Amino acid sequence: MTVQNETELTLKFLDGSFCVHQISPDDEVPSEVLNSEVYFISRTPSELSIVCPADVNIPGAKTESGWACFLVVGPLDFSLTGILARISGVLADAKISIFAISTYDTDYLLVKETELVNAQEALRDAGYHV
Repeated sequence: MTVQNETELTLKFLDGSFCVHQISPDDEVPSEVLNSEVYFISRTPSELSIVCPADVNIPGAKTESGWACFLVVGPLDFSLTGILARISGVLADAKISIFAISTYDTDYLLVKETELVNAQEALRDAGYHV
């Protein structure tokens, strides 16, 4: 079912802890990452960024650990605008930093695990189904 408007939005918490890794853009993506159920990869001329479950070890990576992940239940119609801006605004107003990732079907928001309960409360207070 495609979400057609923001009033239908539900955010679902993904189980587990996530890490954000940075390695050289010339490095290969470790096979352990590719065997994970959920992962995100971005390569630019200056870095290779990988978001994956915390139990995946990437030797030599600069790593930021302790992230919880929400997905915006979709798929989201491409005509929808401002979804990520509004959700991130709610979290910014609550002084909660995010790491956002978009895919073809939906958006993912990572918040530090120490802020998970506060993020859930802020989103519920703003009318989102969490």
